[in-house]
Amino acid sequence: MIIGIGSDLIDITRIAKVIERHGDRFLDRVFTEAERAKAERRAKKAELVAATYAKRFAAKEACSKALGTGIRQGVWWRDMGVVNMPGGRPTMELTGGAKARLDALTPPGMTARIDLSITDEWPLAQAFVVISAVPAAVTGSRATPS
Repeated sequence: MIIGIGSDLIDITRIAKVIERHGDRFLDRVFTEAERAKAERRAKKAELVAATYAKRFAAKEACSKALGTGIRQGVWWRDMGVVNMPGGRPTMELTGGAKARLDALTPPGMTARIDLSITDEWPLAQAFVVISAVPAAVTGSRATPS
């Protein structure tokens, strides 16, 4: 059962300009340590770093829309982080207010699964999030960790 859908499209150059202007202040406010580490591994080319951050920014926006809150009502940027499954598939890991909102949306006896698609084609980055409730006993699904 789908309990939320969200999408976002962002100009990569916009994120690059914000990073140039505000640097670590912006990065610390919006991105998790894991997201920053992934972006920094791509630091050899500035446009790859900006695209990496832009995709994750779009993912957070899309996830907040799927949660039905946007970035408010206790859901903050760092409460949502893009992580990769062992096979490489991206998903969202929620904490704090985002996790509380997800728990409130998930029906009893069900587990939340967050499917994420992210892509970029200069100068745009896009993310699409689908939050589903699946029976708690289903294997192979990923519930966001507590």
